[in-house]
Amino acid sequence: MGAEADALCGAAFRERSGERVNRRNGYRERPFDTRAGTIALAVPKLRSGSYFPDWLLERRRRAERALVAVVAECYVRGVSTRRVDGLVRTLGIEHISKSQVSEMARSLDDEVAAFRARPLDAGPYSYLWLDALAIRVREGGRIVRCACVVATAVNAGGYREILGMDTFTSEDEAAWRAFLGDLTARGLSGVQLVVSDDHPGLRRGIAETLPEAAWQRSSAYPCSGRHDVVRMLPRWERALAA
Repeated sequence: MGAEADALCGAAFRERSGERVNRRNGYRERPFDTRAGTIALAVPKLRSGSYFPDWLLERRRRAERALVAVVAECYVRGVSTRRVDGLVRTLGIEHISKSQVSEMARSLDDEVAAFRARPLDAGPYSYLWLDALAIRVREGGRIVRCACVVATAVNAGGYREILGMDTFTSEDEAAWRAFLGDLTARGLSGVQLVVSDDHPGLRRGIAETLPEAAWQRSSAYPCSGRHDVVRMLPRWERALAA
């Protein structure tokens, strides 16, 4: 900040120069939250005009980016605002309000939107896995159950890649068809095999959107009940049954 203020003045602090066009006029304090605690930044003031660093004028820049990422991650994982405030206090930060936590969490919105809309240009994606996880979300002031669906595939380089994710209130054919249609519009191609649960709506959505791909039921679902049976056996028989 001192160097930027010197550039605006045309000369260094307290330097005699014929090129000087302005002078310093003290400092103003600006609190800035970091992983090492809250520090007071001394922002140079100018006698004529004003100076303020661009990186502090950006939204949500009262805090260091690394700290914003930590708070946003806690928020996404369901940590309460009170506990987040307790966490940052252990780092030496004086206080963080509920509105600040929400504002920091919104910093992830643009990244998530860009990830969900990115072109799928690493194909062909020969193998595609589709799965859904039942979760609870807040909608319209109440808690509702919905399905978080994830599409994972093997790209042309042989690496596993998450292609997309979404939330459904109902796992019907229309929802899956819209989800798979978005993937194909973004570049999903070359699918030879789809692995998923044997859900009727999902099966019909796959057949309509990816008609040339073969389908296989995920082995995770038939095997999930086997562990409950194994736990009912005597301990000395469990190793043989497993």
